[in-house]
Amino acid sequence: MKVLIVTYYWPPSGGSGVQRWLKFVKYLQDFGIEPVVYTVENPKYSISDDSLAKEISNSIEVLRQPIWEPNNILSVFKKKDAQQSSGFLNPNPSFFGKMLQYIRANYFIPDARKFWVKPSITYLKKYLKENKIDAIITSGPPHSLHLIGMELKDQLHIKWISDFRDPWTEIDYFEQLPLTNKSIEKHHKLEEKVLRNSDAVLVIGKTMKEKFSKFSKNIRVITNGYDSETIKTETNLDASFTITHIGLMNADRNPHLFWKVISGICKENNEFLKDLKIQLIGKVADEVDASIAEHQIKKVIKIDYVPHNEVKLYQDKSQLLLLAVNNVKSAKGIITGKIFEYLQAKRPILAIGPEDGDLAELLNETNAGCIIDFNNEEKLKKNILKYYKEYKENALLVNSKNIAQYHRKELTRKLSEIIKDTVG
Repeated sequence: MKVLIVTYYWPPSGGSGVQRWLKFVKYLQDFGIEPVVYTVENPKYSISDDSLAKEISNSIEVLRQPIWEPNNILSVFKKKDAQQSSGFLNPNPSFFGKMLQYIRANYFIPDARKFWVKPSITYLKKYLKENKIDAIITSGPPHSLHLIGMELKDQLHIKWISDFRDPWTEIDYFEQLPLTNKSIEKHHKLEEKVLRNSDAVLVIGKTMKEKFSKFSKNIRVITNGYDSETIKTETNLDASFTITHIGLMNADRNPHLFWKVISGICKENNEFLKDLKIQLIGKVADEVDASIAEHQIKKVIKIDYVPHNEVKLYQDKSQLLLLAVNNVKSAKGIITGKIFEYLQAKRPILAIGPEDGDLAELLNETNAGCIIDFNNEEKLKKNILKYYKEYKENALLVNSKNIAQYHRKELTRKLSEIIKDTVG
């Protein structure tokens, strides 16, 4: 069986967006499915990681076609107006920045990669007529890629699976975009059309499945995961009381309460201040810098980006892993990809987010850490001090369980069953 996977993010892309389908492609052949990847020829990724190319087998066919991206116009203006291309929506753009955000939001629907849709359909129609492919899978965001799959299904009557790595109209920044009512309506109509026409829909969590279920009866949950061995090798932990956050920390993900509580403990406890080291590995928004400065936390080390193969070292050595959920209306359904690699590190996880959301359920199921609501200052302080006490006693450990189900190979097994059921 052969499947065509349409994805914008592919090595040399770095960051979280590339991981899901890079890993599925890595393992699909083990389950009797041959993947063919269709991606962009001339990408301008905000984060690159050349080390990921080593994970692609030489036997995998990768098709590439050029793309014209209006986002490149941003580079003409000041750097701060281009922040959104690195994962941030600039909250204080210049006049030109506001114009660009408005144009991008209302004229490039569903997103700025829409100009790749028509040429991709033309190219892939020819490819599919000349090559036997059993199903197409499109992965979004960018959600414009789903329009490629929808049109190919309509014209060629081929089975089509849409994969939502992130929500569409409920993604964390959707309400921050300067969208007109007409544009909002268009987004919702396109989203509904994609869901209704897909032969199967993949989502990463239960909450997203529940929200999409009114449009499709075949929605399947496949979370993100971790790769490599499940058995953690022995690593010397940091001598400091290290609290590490890995990944983007944008304005919505800025854990205001965490900075406030940490600052308060530092003022009360000199020994805590002496032992503390906070590491932020990944791009950090200006709002985060402002919070750190406001609370006078000087024990923060920022590292802009670390290649994926080096991230594990930071995770394994840290005393405590910090996970900050975006403080938005859709927070209950957010399960950031990094949580699964945090699980593999087998270090305690301190999460800040909804205590009744998908992430909370996962942490409870795996016994991997605790989650504290955005406004629960007393509980956050209590838990940080608990972890610190255990650190001082050389007893800061975690007895996690039920983790093997999140290995990328096991998740690919689940995916292969869905593909075979869909093709019939």
